[in-house]
Amino acid sequence: MKRRVVVFGLSVTSSWGNGHATTFRGLLREFAARGHEIVFVERDVPWYAENRDLPNPPFCDLVLYSSLEELRTLDVLRDADYVIVGSYVPQGVEVGRWVLDNARCPVAFYDIDTPVTLAKLERDDYEYLSPDLIPRYAQYLSFTGGPTLRRLEGQFGSPSALPLYCSFDPGLYFPEPRKRFYDLGYMGTYSDDRQPPLERLMLQAAEQWVEGKFIVAGPQYPETIEWPENVERVNHLPPSEHRTFYNSQRFTMNITRADMIQAGWSPSVRLFEAAACAVPVISDYWDGLDDFFTIGWEILVSRSPEETLSFLKEMPEWEREELGQRARDRVMAHHTAAHRASELESYVEASLARSTATLM
Repeated sequence: MKRRVVVFGLSVTSSWGNGHATTFRGLLREFAARGHEIVFVERDVPWYAENRDLPNPPFCDLVLYSSLEELRTLDVLRDADYVIVGSYVPQGVEVGRWVLDNARCPVAFYDIDTPVTLAKLERDDYEYLSPDLIPRYAQYLSFTGGPTLRRLEGQFGSPSALPLYCSFDPGLYFPEPRKRFYDLGYMGTYSDDRQPPLERLMLQAAEQWVEGKFIVAGPQYPETIEWPENVERVNHLPPSEHRTFYNSQRFTMNITRADMIQAGWSPSVRLFEAAACAVPVISDYWDGLDDFFTIGWEILVSRSPEETLSFLKEMPEWEREELGQRARDRVMAHHTAAHRASELESYVEASLARSTATLM
Protein backbone atom coordinates (compact mmCIF):
# COMPACT_ATOMS: atom_id res chain seq x y z
CA MET A 1 0.00 0.00 0.00
CA LYS A 2 1.29 3.45 -0.90
CA ARG A 3 2.29 5.52 2.13
CA ARG A 4 3.06 9.21 2.53
CA VAL A 5 6.10 9.61 4.76
CA VAL A 6 7.42 12.95 6.02
CA VAL A 7 11.05 13.07 7.10
CA PHE A 8 12.67 15.82 9.17
CA GLY A 9 16.40 15.32 8.68
CA LEU A 10 19.71 17.10 9.06
CA SER A 11 20.25 17.26 5.30
CA VAL A 12 19.53 15.47 2.07
CA THR A 13 20.74 18.28 -0.21
CA SER A 14 24.35 18.53 1.03
CA SER A 15 26.85 15.84 2.03
CA TRP A 16 29.37 18.43 3.20
CA GLY A 17 30.82 17.40 6.58
CA ASN A 18 28.08 14.88 7.40
CA GLY A 19 27.14 11.28 6.66
CA HIS A 20 23.41 11.86 6.96
CA ALA A 21 22.81 13.01 3.40
CA THR A 22 24.12 9.88 1.70
CA THR A 23 22.18 7.69 4.13
CA PHE A 24 18.93 9.53 3.48
CA ARG A 25 19.49 9.60 -0.28
CA GLY A 26 19.90 5.86 -0.65
CA LEU A 27 17.22 4.89 1.85
CA LEU A 28 14.57 7.30 0.58
CA ARG A 29 15.30 6.70 -3.09
CA GLU A 30 14.73 2.98 -2.62
CA PHE A 31 11.70 3.61 -0.40
CA ALA A 32 10.20 5.77 -3.15
CA ALA A 33 10.99 3.04 -5.68
CA ARG A 34 8.71 0.77 -3.64
CA GLY A 35 5.82 3.09 -4.52
CA HIS A 36 5.75 5.47 -1.56
CA GLU A 37 5.56 9.27 -1.44
CA ILE A 38 8.19 11.17 0.56
CA VAL A 39 8.49 14.73 1.82
CA PHE A 40 11.90 15.74 3.18
CA VAL A 41 11.97 18.74 5.50
CA GLU A 42 15.38 20.39 5.99
CA ARG A 43 16.59 23.47 7.85
CA ASP A 44 18.10 25.92 5.37
CA VAL A 45 21.51 26.71 6.89
CA PRO A 46 24.37 28.59 5.21
CA TRP A 47 27.03 25.85 5.37
CA TYR A 48 24.81 23.39 3.51
CA ALA A 49 23.32 26.01 1.20
CA GLU A 50 26.85 26.83 0.02
CA ASN A 51 27.73 23.17 -0.54
CA ARG A 52 24.65 21.53 -2.06
CA ASP A 53 25.53 18.57 -4.26
CA LEU A 54 21.89 17.44 -4.63
CA PRO A 55 19.75 20.61 -4.52
CA ASN A 56 16.71 18.95 -6.12
CA PRO A 57 16.45 15.31 -5.01
CA PRO A 58 14.29 13.45 -7.55
CA PHE A 59 12.91 10.89 -5.10
CA CYS A 60 11.14 13.27 -2.70
CA ASP A 61 9.46 16.63 -2.35
CA LEU A 62 11.89 19.00 -0.64
CA VAL A 63 10.80 21.59 1.91
CA LEU A 64 13.39 24.08 3.20
CA TYR A 65 12.65 26.28 6.18
CA SER A 66 14.72 29.03 7.78
CA SER A 67 13.49 28.98 11.38
CA LEU A 68 11.36 27.08 13.86
CA GLU A 69 8.78 29.84 13.60
CA GLU A 70 8.54 29.35 9.84
CA LEU A 71 8.30 25.57 10.24
CA ARG A 72 5.29 25.97 12.50
CA THR A 73 3.44 27.80 9.71
CA LEU A 74 3.99 25.05 7.15
CA ASP A 75 1.37 22.44 6.36
CA VAL A 76 3.89 19.61 5.96
CA LEU A 77 2.18 17.07 8.21
CA ARG A 78 -1.13 16.99 6.38
CA ASP A 79 -2.03 13.56 4.99
CA ALA A 80 1.12 11.95 6.42
CA ASP A 81 0.85 8.24 7.20
CA TYR A 82 4.15 8.14 9.07
CA VAL A 83 6.67 10.76 10.20
CA ILE A 84 10.38 10.46 10.93
CA VAL A 85 12.41 12.96 12.97
CA GLY A 86 16.15 12.46 12.58
CA SER A 87 19.11 13.02 14.85
CA TYR A 88 21.05 16.28 14.71
CA VAL A 89 18.08 18.19 13.33
CA PRO A 90 18.63 21.82 14.39
CA GLN A 91 16.46 22.59 17.43
CA GLY A 92 15.50 18.93 17.27
CA VAL A 93 13.78 18.86 20.67
CA GLU A 94 11.48 21.72 19.69
CA VAL A 95 10.91 20.22 16.23
CA GLY A 96 10.14 16.84 17.77
CA ARG A 97 7.64 18.28 20.22
CA TRP A 98 5.88 20.22 17.48
CA VAL A 99 5.67 17.14 15.27
CA LEU A 100 4.44 14.89 18.09
CA ASP A 101 1.82 17.45 19.11
CA ASN A 102 0.50 17.91 15.58
CA ALA A 103 0.94 14.67 13.64
CA ARG A 104 -2.09 12.40 13.35
CA CYS A 105 -0.02 9.30 12.65
CA PRO A 106 2.89 7.37 14.18
CA VAL A 107 6.10 9.38 14.59
CA ALA A 108 9.51 7.67 14.75
CA PHE A 109 12.91 8.98 15.77
CA TYR A 110 15.70 7.93 13.38
CA ASP A 111 19.05 8.07 15.14
CA ILE A 112 22.01 8.02 12.77
CA ASP A 113 24.22 8.80 15.78
CA THR A 114 22.83 6.58 18.55
CA PRO A 115 25.92 6.18 20.78
CA VAL A 116 26.68 9.90 20.49
CA THR A 117 23.05 10.67 21.35
CA LEU A 118 23.08 8.50 24.46
CA ALA A 119 26.39 9.99 25.60
CA LYS A 120 24.82 13.44 25.20
CA LEU A 121 21.78 12.42 27.25
CA GLU A 122 24.04 11.19 30.04
CA ARG A 123 25.64 14.66 30.10
CA ASP A 124 22.20 16.35 30.14
CA ASP A 125 23.00 17.66 26.65
CA TYR A 126 19.67 17.80 24.87
CA GLU A 127 20.84 19.25 21.57
CA TYR A 128 18.29 17.38 19.42
CA LEU A 129 16.63 14.82 21.73
CA SER A 130 15.49 14.88 25.35
CA PRO A 131 14.59 11.87 27.53
CA ASP A 132 10.94 12.86 27.82
CA LEU A 133 10.47 12.59 24.05
CA ILE A 134 11.75 9.03 23.68
CA PRO A 135 8.62 7.31 25.12
CA ARG A 136 6.46 9.53 22.88
CA TYR A 137 8.11 8.36 19.67
CA ALA A 138 6.28 5.26 18.42
CA GLN A 139 9.57 3.75 17.26
CA TYR A 140 13.25 4.46 17.85
CA LEU A 141 15.06 3.50 14.65
CA SER A 142 18.74 3.14 15.43
CA PHE A 143 22.03 2.98 13.53
CA THR A 144 23.23 0.90 16.48
CA GLY A 145 21.95 -2.57 17.30
CA GLY A 146 22.85 -5.07 19.98
CA PRO A 147 22.31 -4.30 23.69
CA THR A 148 21.70 -0.60 22.95
CA LEU A 149 18.22 -1.43 21.66
CA ARG A 150 17.23 -3.03 24.94
CA ARG A 151 18.71 -0.08 26.81
CA LEU A 152 16.57 2.32 24.79
CA GLU A 153 13.47 0.36 25.78
CA GLY A 154 14.37 -0.48 29.37
CA GLN A 155 16.14 2.67 30.54
CA PHE A 156 14.60 5.32 28.32
CA GLY A 157 11.12 3.89 27.79
CA SER A 158 11.03 3.55 24.02
CA PRO A 159 7.93 1.54 23.02
CA SER A 160 9.92 -0.10 20.21
CA ALA A 161 13.66 0.21 19.49
CA LEU A 162 14.65 -1.28 16.15
CA PRO A 163 17.87 -1.45 14.12
CA LEU A 164 17.99 0.52 10.88
CA TYR A 165 21.67 0.39 10.02
CA CYS A 166 23.43 2.45 7.41
CA SER A 167 23.60 1.16 3.86
CA PHE A 168 25.15 1.84 0.47
CA ASP A 169 24.01 2.34 -3.11
CA PRO A 170 25.32 -0.49 -5.34
CA GLY A 171 24.81 1.78 -8.35
CA LEU A 172 27.47 4.11 -6.94
CA TYR A 173 29.84 1.73 -5.15
CA PHE A 174 31.39 -1.14 -7.11
CA PRO A 175 34.85 -2.36 -8.17
CA GLU A 176 36.62 -0.59 -11.01
CA PRO A 177 39.79 -1.64 -12.82
CA ARG A 178 42.11 1.27 -12.10
CA LYS A 179 45.64 1.82 -10.87
CA ARG A 180 46.07 1.44 -7.10
CA PHE A 181 47.91 4.67 -6.35
CA TYR A 182 47.78 4.23 -2.57
CA ASP A 183 48.63 1.38 -0.26
CA LEU A 184 46.16 2.60 2.39
CA GLY A 185 43.53 5.33 2.47
CA TYR A 186 41.12 6.77 4.99
CA MET A 187 38.07 8.99 4.55
CA GLY A 188 36.32 10.72 7.44
CA THR A 189 35.56 14.11 8.91
CA TYR A 190 37.95 15.08 11.70
CA SER A 191 36.90 14.30 15.26
CA ASP A 192 38.93 14.50 18.46
CA ASP A 193 38.19 10.91 19.44
CA ARG A 194 39.05 9.40 16.05
CA GLN A 195 42.35 11.19 15.62
CA PRO A 196 44.41 9.16 18.16
CA PRO A 197 43.54 5.77 16.60
CA LEU A 198 44.06 7.23 13.13
CA GLU A 199 47.53 8.34 14.15
CA ARG A 200 48.32 5.03 15.82
CA LEU A 201 46.97 2.62 13.20
CA MET A 202 47.71 4.59 10.03
CA LEU A 203 49.99 7.60 10.43
CA GLN A 204 52.57 5.79 12.55
CA ALA A 205 52.52 2.99 9.98
CA ALA A 206 53.20 5.59 7.29
CA GLU A 207 56.13 6.94 9.28
CA GLN A 208 57.59 3.45 9.62
CA TRP A 209 57.18 2.64 5.92
CA VAL A 210 58.41 5.67 4.02
CA GLU A 211 58.13 3.85 0.67
CA GLY A 212 54.40 3.36 1.21
CA LYS A 213 51.76 5.71 -0.17
CA PHE A 214 48.89 6.86 2.02
CA ILE A 215 45.96 9.26 1.70
CA VAL A 216 43.54 10.86 4.18
CA ALA A 217 40.42 12.62 2.88
CA GLY A 218 37.95 14.67 4.89
CA PRO A 219 37.24 18.19 6.15
CA GLN A 220 37.83 20.06 9.41
CA TYR A 221 41.30 18.72 10.26
CA PRO A 222 43.28 21.27 12.31
CA GLU A 223 46.14 22.96 10.53
CA THR A 224 48.37 22.06 13.48
CA ILE A 225 48.45 18.37 12.51
CA GLU A 226 51.84 17.36 11.11
CA TRP A 227 51.28 14.79 8.38
CA PRO A 228 54.02 12.36 7.33
CA GLU A 229 55.48 13.23 3.94
CA ASN A 230 54.06 10.10 2.32
CA VAL A 231 50.48 10.90 3.42
CA GLU A 232 48.49 12.90 0.89
CA ARG A 233 45.74 15.15 2.26
CA VAL A 234 42.50 15.85 0.44
CA ASN A 235 39.69 18.01 1.80
CA HIS A 236 36.02 17.17 1.35
CA LEU A 237 35.25 14.62 -1.35
CA PRO A 238 31.70 14.69 -2.77
CA PRO A 239 29.95 11.30 -3.00
CA SER A 240 30.48 11.30 -6.77
CA GLU A 241 34.22 10.85 -6.11
CA HIS A 242 34.03 8.23 -3.35
CA ARG A 243 34.11 5.22 -5.67
CA THR A 244 37.22 6.48 -7.43
CA PHE A 245 38.81 7.17 -4.05
CA TYR A 246 38.26 3.61 -2.81
CA ASN A 247 39.25 1.96 -6.06
CA SER A 248 42.54 3.84 -6.04
CA GLN A 249 43.65 2.03 -2.84
CA ARG A 250 44.97 -1.44 -2.10
CA PHE A 251 43.43 -1.30 1.38
CA THR A 252 41.22 1.21 3.17
CA MET A 253 41.17 2.10 6.87
CA ASN A 254 38.08 2.24 9.08
CA ILE A 255 38.26 4.25 12.31
CA THR A 256 35.29 4.21 14.70
CA ARG A 257 34.23 6.97 17.06
CA ALA A 258 34.78 6.27 20.76
CA ASP A 259 31.08 6.32 21.69
CA MET A 260 30.34 3.82 18.93
CA ILE A 261 33.15 1.52 20.04
CA GLN A 262 31.73 1.58 23.56
CA ALA A 263 28.23 0.73 22.33
CA GLY A 264 29.32 -1.79 19.69
CA TRP A 265 27.13 -2.93 16.79
CA SER A 266 27.64 0.43 15.05
CA PRO A 267 28.91 -0.06 11.50
CA SER A 268 29.74 3.10 9.57
CA VAL A 269 28.52 3.79 6.06
CA ARG A 270 32.15 4.07 4.91
CA LEU A 271 32.66 0.45 5.99
CA PHE A 272 29.93 -0.78 3.66
CA GLU A 273 30.88 1.55 0.81
CA ALA A 274 34.50 0.42 0.77
CA ALA A 275 33.49 -3.24 0.98
CA ALA A 276 31.10 -2.72 -1.93
CA CYS A 277 34.12 -1.63 -3.99
CA ALA A 278 35.83 -4.91 -3.03
CA VAL A 279 38.61 -2.96 -1.31
CA PRO A 280 39.80 -4.84 1.80
CA VAL A 281 39.07 -2.93 4.99
CA ILE A 282 41.50 -2.69 7.90
CA SER A 283 39.41 -1.69 10.92
CA ASP A 284 39.74 -1.03 14.60
CA TYR A 285 37.83 -3.54 16.72
CA TRP A 286 34.43 -3.13 18.38
CA ASP A 287 31.89 -5.56 19.80
CA GLY A 288 29.50 -6.75 17.12
CA LEU A 289 31.90 -6.25 14.22
CA ASP A 290 31.83 -9.99 13.53
CA ASP A 291 28.04 -9.84 13.16
CA PHE A 292 28.62 -7.85 9.98
CA PHE A 293 31.86 -9.34 8.66
CA THR A 294 33.87 -12.45 9.47
CA ILE A 295 37.15 -11.17 10.90
CA GLY A 296 40.15 -12.41 8.95
CA TRP A 297 37.93 -13.67 6.13
CA GLU A 298 35.97 -10.58 5.07
CA ILE A 299 37.62 -7.84 7.12
CA LEU A 300 40.98 -7.24 8.82
CA VAL A 301 41.44 -5.88 12.34
CA SER A 302 44.50 -3.90 13.41
CA ARG A 303 45.52 -2.90 16.93
CA SER A 304 48.92 -1.42 16.14
CA PRO A 305 50.94 0.18 13.33
CA GLU A 306 52.89 -3.06 13.05
CA GLU A 307 49.70 -5.06 12.41
CA THR A 308 48.63 -2.52 9.80
CA LEU A 309 51.98 -2.83 8.04
CA SER A 310 51.86 -6.62 8.14
CA PHE A 311 48.68 -6.52 6.04
CA LEU A 312 50.03 -3.90 3.64
CA LYS A 313 53.42 -5.51 3.07
CA GLU A 314 52.89 -9.25 3.55
CA MET A 315 49.46 -10.18 2.18
CA PRO A 316 49.68 -11.75 -1.31
CA GLU A 317 47.74 -9.96 -4.02
CA TRP A 318 45.48 -12.92 -4.68
CA GLU A 319 44.54 -13.10 -1.01
CA ARG A 320 43.89 -9.36 -0.89
CA GLU A 321 41.56 -9.60 -3.89
CA GLU A 322 39.68 -12.62 -2.56
CA LEU A 323 39.13 -11.00 0.85
CA GLY A 324 37.79 -7.85 -0.82
CA GLN A 325 35.43 -9.89 -3.01
CA ARG A 326 34.08 -11.83 -0.03
CA ALA A 327 33.36 -8.55 1.77
CA ARG A 328 31.57 -7.25 -1.32
CA ASP A 329 29.46 -10.42 -1.52
CA ARG A 330 28.49 -9.96 2.13
CA VAL A 331 27.32 -6.35 1.81
CA MET A 332 25.53 -7.00 -1.49
CA ALA A 333 23.53 -9.74 0.23
CA HIS A 334 22.59 -7.78 3.36
CA HIS A 335 23.40 -4.06 3.41
CA THR A 336 22.22 -2.26 0.28
CA ALA A 337 19.88 0.72 0.43
CA ALA A 338 17.16 -1.54 -0.99
CA HIS A 339 17.53 -3.86 2.01
CA ARG A 340 17.11 -0.91 4.38
CA ALA A 341 14.09 0.42 2.47
CA SER A 342 12.42 -2.98 2.80
CA GLU A 343 13.13 -2.99 6.54
CA LEU A 344 11.77 0.54 6.91
CA GLU A 345 8.62 -0.45 5.04
CA SER A 346 8.06 -3.34 7.45
CA TYR A 347 8.55 -0.99 10.41
CA VAL A 348 6.08 1.51 8.98
CA GLU A 349 3.44 -1.17 8.47
CA ALA A 350 3.99 -2.62 11.95
CA SER A 351 3.65 0.83 13.52
CA LEU A 352 0.48 1.60 11.57
CA ALA A 353 -1.02 -1.78 12.49
CA ARG A 354 -0.22 -1.19 16.16
CA SER A 355 -1.71 2.31 15.98
CA THR A 356 -4.90 0.99 14.39
CA ALA A 357 -5.21 -1.77 16.99
CA THR A 358 -4.86 0.79 19.78
CA LEU A 359 -7.70 2.87 18.40
CA MET A 360 -10.08 -0.09 18.12
